[in-house]
This record gives sequence, structure tokens and C-alpha cells, in this order.
Amino acid sequence: MDEECCEVVVTAADADWLAGFTRTLVEERLAACGHQLAAIRSVYRWEGAVHEEPEARVALHTRRSLVPAVVARTGELHPYEVPCVIALPLVDGNPAYLRWVVQETREP
Repeated sequence: MDEECCEVVVTAADADWLAGFTRTLVEERLAACGHQLAAIRSVYRWEGAVHEEPEARVALHTRRSLVPAVVARTGELHPYEVPCVIALPLVDGNPAYLRWVVQETREP
């Protein structure tokens, strides 16, 4: 397979919002799927203070070439001023699954 795949992690305060966001990205073929964890805890520094808040997290499986589009779409839809959107490389995996990810996402 000549198309590289990756996992894109996005977090949000509202698990229901994140589920709808994930569905939108799958419907738009920016991601083949998303695996959501509804309850995580984030500890972070923002505007000079340390915060600790409940959040949700989704791991989106997509083509590496679609990451800029995922980042842009997240910026359009996400309620945070600076949303967490990070792409992690997939170094290996089930070839059939990775082919499926490519088949279920659009050309960049």
C-alpha cells in the first residue's frame, strides 16, 4: 500500500459533542472511523494557570495526507480556542485494516 495511515487524536470537554464531531468527519470521509473514550482527565497550563478538567478523547484513523484537512475542519467546528489535534504515525498494522482505512477516506 502506497498511502500512509495515521491516528489523529482530538479531545473535547463534551463527549456527546465529540461523538457528533467524529460522525461528521466519518461522513465527510476525512476519517474511516473514530474510537472514543468518553472519560479522561486533562491536566494542562492555560493562560498562566494549571487546570484539571474532565474531557473526552477520540482516536481517528485516516490517511496521513488528510491530516491538514482534519486540522482545518476541527478548527472550524471545535468550541475550544486551541483544540488538541495531534497526528501519530502508524508504523505497522493489519494490512487489510489499513487498506480499509484508505478505501473509506477520500483523496486528499
